[in-house]
Amino acid sequence: MIKSKKSVWNSSVPVEKSPYLHQGAVKYINIDNFSFDPAKLTMLDLFCGAGGFAVGSSWAGFQSVLGIDFLKPAMETWTYNHPNSIGCLGDIKKIDPEYIKKLLESKGVRTINLITGGVPCQGFSRANRKHNDNDERNYLFLEYMRFVKAFMPEYIILENVSGMRNTAGGHFETQIKSAMEELDYTVTVKLVNAADYGVPQIRQRLLFVGVKNNSGLTVPFTFPEGEFVGRYRTVSDAISDLPALENNQSKNEYELPPKTEYQQLMRGRGTLDITPAKGLFNHSAPNHLPDVLKNIARTKPGKPMYSKFKQRIRLRNDTPSPTQLAGGIRPQFQFGHPSQIRGLSIRERARIQSFPDSYIFCGGMVQERVQTGNAVPPLLVYNITKPIANDIIKKRSKKMYRVWYSTESFADYIIDHTDLSAEKPIKSYMYESDASKPRHFHSMPDHIRRILYLDAPDLIVERNNEPIFSIE
Repeated sequence: MIKSKKSVWNSSVPVEKSPYLHQGAVKYINIDNFSFDPAKLTMLDLFCGAGGFAVGSSWAGFQSVLGIDFLKPAMETWTYNHPNSIGCLGDIKKIDPEYIKKLLESKGVRTINLITGGVPCQGFSRANRKHNDNDERNYLFLEYMRFVKAFMPEYIILENVSGMRNTAGGHFETQIKSAMEELDYTVTVKLVNAADYGVPQIRQRLLFVGVKNNSGLTVPFTFPEGEFVGRYRTVSDAISDLPALENNQSKNEYELPPKTEYQQLMRGRGTLDITPAKGLFNHSAPNHLPDVLKNIARTKPGKPMYSKFKQRIRLRNDTPSPTQLAGGIRPQFQFGHPSQIRGLSIRERARIQSFPDSYIFCGGMVQERVQTGNAVPPLLVYNITKPIANDIIKKRSKKMYRVWYSTESFADYIIDHTDLSAEKPIKSYMYESDASKPRHFHSMPDHIRRILYLDAPDLIVERNNEPIFSIE
């Protein structure tokens, strides 16, 4: 039976699922190539999509050691750009966080500092004409919380569209905040605009940031003020250096030098640690039918190209882009180029989202539109995660005493009866075990080092890697 046009948009009709969703057993990618830098902070990237969280957090000093997503083209993009990190392709509901924990431990990863999650937003999105408070995707934050409970990182971040705030009378915002607080996190929730942080796009997102209580971190988290409030970057700032394209044309080399600071940043020439692009990728014009080209040509910049779809506009050069959308399962082009008669290339969409030019999207133009539309802007993520990284590093740099001992009973006595600080009582110790009892520790496992004594004092106390005293 053929459904009427009216029923297609009826929220009671089950949502059509993408054929690109992975339905089989969970697939693990890049395991043999895995490596990580112990000097970097570590993060898990849940509902990772194309990698907006992983990219922005990497600029702040994090390494995303593992990403999970259900969409095959998105995972192809994520694993291609993070070849030394593990990708998990599959339904997160089928993934055991304890298994992931053991897998990472087998690779030398003992601590996760941050868990991020861009939980699917279709059920909350105002742009979704089948918006439904009871959409099963609205409850995927519970899967995110399973991983938080297993790893208990120092910080957690969950991101969603602004519509979550009003869905079901604010029920989901309250539920997510409560779930985080139940695991002993202090939570700050804020609706942020990516344009305030230098992204050339008006994109509002609801962010939940949780700080683990009683862990020596700054509580509560305070969102940084955006440096670009009132002076937003524009579409021209973002894409005016990219080569002009005719309909269905591709170019893989730059023809102009960067014209703006933002363009320099995207090419890897700015202040962030961005790998310079080794060419121009994903810069292809859509293959439009003649009627579509005529429609774009007669539309003034800033105006809708279709009377029935007011959100599909031809962009203006002198303003930020409106919010880029994923566009559903089979998205058509969303925005017309402001000065060329065509829709945007994927590279132009990526620029508007603040993905650097060195970041390559996989899966074909249609699925790459989905990925760029779903992504959280990396530059927004960087501005949120940079103070988080600084806070964790500051905590690590606080004065710490390290106690080495070769006689367990004597060390126990010292620990129980001695105040090693003349300034204030010791709150943190780093202990090392007796060689005869390598698993016997008195302290946080993050900081344990095992040593073998041949001819050593019974006890050595160090502060900031300098010996204070030893007892034989």
